[in-house]
Amino acid sequence: MTRTPPRPWPSLLLVGPTGSGKTPLGDEIERRGLLGRRCLHFDFGANLRAAAERAGDYGLTPRELETVRASLSSGALFEAGDMPMIIKILDRFAETHGLAGNALLVLNGLPRHRGQAEALAPVVTVERAVSLEAEVAVIRERILLDTGRDRAGRGDDSIEAVLRRLAVFKERTEPLLGFYRGQGLPVHSIAVTAGMTAAAMYATLERLVVEG
Repeated sequence: MTRTPPRPWPSLLLVGPTGSGKTPLGDEIERRGLLGRRCLHFDFGANLRAAAERAGDYGLTPRELETVRASLSSGALFEAGDMPMIIKILDRFAETHGLAGNALLVLNGLPRHRGQAEALAPVVTVERAVSLEAEVAVIRERILLDTGRDRAGRGDDSIEAVLRRLAVFKERTEPLLGFYRGQGLPVHSIAVTAGMTAAAMYATLERLVVEG
């Protein structure tokens, strides 16, 4: 069995509003790698849903399971005090997906704000961030068209729910980009259009990384 490398794990962070294409891009990066490095896409939302269904596999306590289900239901963000539970989920992913060597962990949906970023610093080292930028009209069209082919089965794509998540993103998640820029980390911005595919996003990201 592959041994999980010691923390902190090198990571690339995807930041963008709901519907901007983080999950399809994360899958594309995992499939193709980046600059010769193996990549593993950690989709926090998908892993939360898995933990809610199989709490025992993740070692969650009944109280932690209740917290996960409440977040999935309401969309509330986790705070610093929830990090031990979040790290359990991240550890489970690293173990079951064979994180090893200098593989790059592609973070999608975590961290969502500065408090989470600071609490996760002993676990992950964010080497660079990718900002997927799209206006509300573009987001709504991407969700309607399911451009990324990742909205099937989603029960939280009503206009009200999307606008609520966009407001939370603007208030708490978008400032992460300034936080990482302040640390001297490269932040690559990709202007997302309604029909932009994951492959097109990847090509833009690869060019931006090469150009530095």
